[in-house]
Amino acid sequence: MRVEYADLSLIGDREENQDRVQVLAADNAVLLIAVDGMGGHADGAKAAQLATETVRDAFNRVTHPVFDPIGFLHLAIGRAHVNLVTLGARLSLEARPRATCALCLVQDDAAYFAHVGDSRIYHLRKGAVRERTRDHSHVELLLQEGVITEAEIAAHPMRNFVECCLGGDSWLPGMTITRQKRLEPGDVLMVCTDGLWSGLGDERIGALAGDSQPLAAGLRRLGEQSVRACGPYSDNTSGAALRFLGKSDSPDQPRSRRKGPAGDAAPGPAQAPAKAPGKGQSKAAAG
Repeated sequence: MRVEYADLSLIGDREENQDRVQVLAADNAVLLIAVDGMGGHADGAKAAQLATETVRDAFNRVTHPVFDPIGFLHLAIGRAHVNLVTLGARLSLEARPRATCALCLVQDDAAYFAHVGDSRIYHLRKGAVRERTRDHSHVELLLQEGVITEAEIAAHPMRNFVECCLGGDSWLPGMTITRQKRLEPGDVLMVCTDGLWSGLGDERIGALAGDSQPLAAGLRRLGEQSVRACGPYSDNTSGAALRFLGKSDSPDQPRSRRKGPAGDAAPGPAQAPAKAPGKGQSKAAAG
């Protein structure tokens, strides 16, 4: 398959970047990763880094395309959770490092989604949002029950309270993993932290799949729009996106990668800049 991909992480108005995003590209599969360290708890940046490294190592250990995509995603998230629980084992339950995450595996002209918490995955087509994951959060429950509207989520006083996350309690967190989603040429997939989507509506996000400009430029535009919209209290704002260009002419045909200017990403394997304390305590209540 032929794809174009890019990633971006902006520190926003925080003192530290606790987001991590990464694109892992193998010969026959690509994995998009977004992890959001929870700033209301200890070592949010370390939690995000460890979770990203755990998922990356799991991806590098398997053959590509992945034989059992759903099983792989479940196992990768489970291992990340166990590693975060171990990281905070000596701390009180309330102080243990935690993170939310979103993973998108693309292979065989299809995509598979997996997420925990309020980091999201978007499937865009023809300039519009075709589908997005549903957050494991209190405000998402209110939205599904019709108590609030989509437009009211960003300003709701309980927006930062999640129902489950990586780390904290030893019980495996609730996670949502989807079945295969077929892709069409021009489709865009994006994983992102809540700092990105919270400052944007579906119309702006969907436009990423309608742009003729390089994907990296469109992703940067979204990130900067979100930071401005949420300022002067904007969160770390991070995402990774992939445009599906269709089947390759040969199995070994290389992918194209267009990335933003050097300096978009923070040092380290996770390739992302930072996030500061701010996630609500309930963002760890279930895990």
